Amino acid sequence: MDPRKLRYFIAVAEELHFGRAARRLNLSQPPLSIQIRALEDELGTLLFIRDRRNVALTEAGRVLLVEARGLLQQIDQARTAVQRAGRGETGRLSIGFITPAEHSVLPELLWEYRRRYPGIALTLRVVMSEQQVADLESGVLDVGLLSAPIERPSLEHHPVWRERLVLAIPAAHELARSASPISIRRVAGEQFVMFPRSIAPALHEDILQFCRSGGFSLTIAQEAVQSQTIISLVSAGLGLAILPESIRVLRREGVVYRSFREQSPLVETVVACKKDRASLPVANFVRLAARRHRHWR
Repeated sequence: MDPRKLRYFIAVAEELHFGRAARRLNLSQPPLSIQIRALEDELGTLLFIRDRRNVALTEAGRVLLVEARGLLQQIDQARTAVQRAGRGETGRLSIGFITPAEHSVLPELLWEYRRRYPGIALTLRVVMSEQQVADLESGVLDVGLLSAPIERPSLEHHPVWRERLVLAIPAAHELARSASPISIRRVAGEQFVMFPRSIAPALHEDILQFCRSGGFSLTIAQEAVQSQTIISLVSAGLGLAILPESIRVLRREGVVYRSFREQSPLVETVVACKKDRASLPVANFVRLAARRHRHWR
């Protein structure tokens, strides 16, 4: 059954008048009558009882009216679903992110993406940068927010956030008394809480080099994977910590944050995905993140 014929039939069934139905459909009456007869021939039954004054539905016509409305509604729903999928507005997206992204770009980015694409089901996972690279290549993750640099030809990536390093200090420490920026040289001889090198090798090396520029080597008293854990250990007095500036959002009792007097290394977060798996939901997420880089920078 041609959906167009069904629409013609519904118009006549609702108007019970071929002339009014034709005007409603922007047709002349003869072509409309021809289409209705063709539908009746196709179904092998009369749909209307006609005389010079009245048009009435047969029992078969009443059944078809219910079925036709349901069929056309399904067709409209299918068309809408296909169009939404074609625009990347439905589907699933698995997103990996590092803890610093959780404190900087992720909340606003997710809010904006959800507002634009409410039909996408999101799965969020905290994954370290090195593991994200492997998960993106294997397809476990669709898109990731991770630390630069990324040197994998199979992945495309774009910067979304850049920030400096800050010093986290136990509140009882003498360095916490002044609100002024602190020189890196002032923390020589201090013990530090640090993330393992395997978590973010480039950032780990940048921090070590920054300390060398202050004339000392970093003394690591304790290692911890999560930024929240590092800050908790600082609050317990186990040492100082050097972390990306977005960590300031963690307002933990017993911890104060201070900027460095020198220009500390830049920490760059990128959005990445596999080049040959750039589905529309992924492309929309990457495009939105890269576009907002100008705002966040």
